[in-house]
Amino acid sequence: MNSEASYHLRRQVLWGLLLVGLGTAFLLDQMHIIEITDYWHYAPLLLVLAGINQTIGYPSAGEFSRGLWNVFIGLYLFAVLEGLFGLTWSNSWPLFIIISGVTMAIRPIAARRFNLQRERHHGE
Repeated sequence: MNSEASYHLRRQVLWGLLLVGLGTAFLLDQMHIIEITDYWHYAPLLLVLAGINQTIGYPSAGEFSRGLWNVFIGLYLFAVLEGLFGLTWSNSWPLFIIISGVTMAIRPIAARRFNLQRERHHGE
């Protein structure tokens, strides 16, 4: 199986397992075994998981950049909702300027790296 096919397979398996987990959590909540609201504050970490999944494997440069944004937004939401590092909605907006700059700086590097990988892969 080539790298691109395994990348798509891994993405599909991850999303399938995520849906199974969410469905199980909602079912246990409906059966009054767990209280899902006790775990709701971890929801932004699902974005982090999705972002990490986008950045590893065989992504394009655009997919890699979108994955970084997902990781950032998930961590940002989690930090603000939990009050980590003293972050609030009103004092943390400069983080979006910083991550925009990081993304702009990384995108051409990622594009070059992923294009070189594809050239090597297709040359074999």
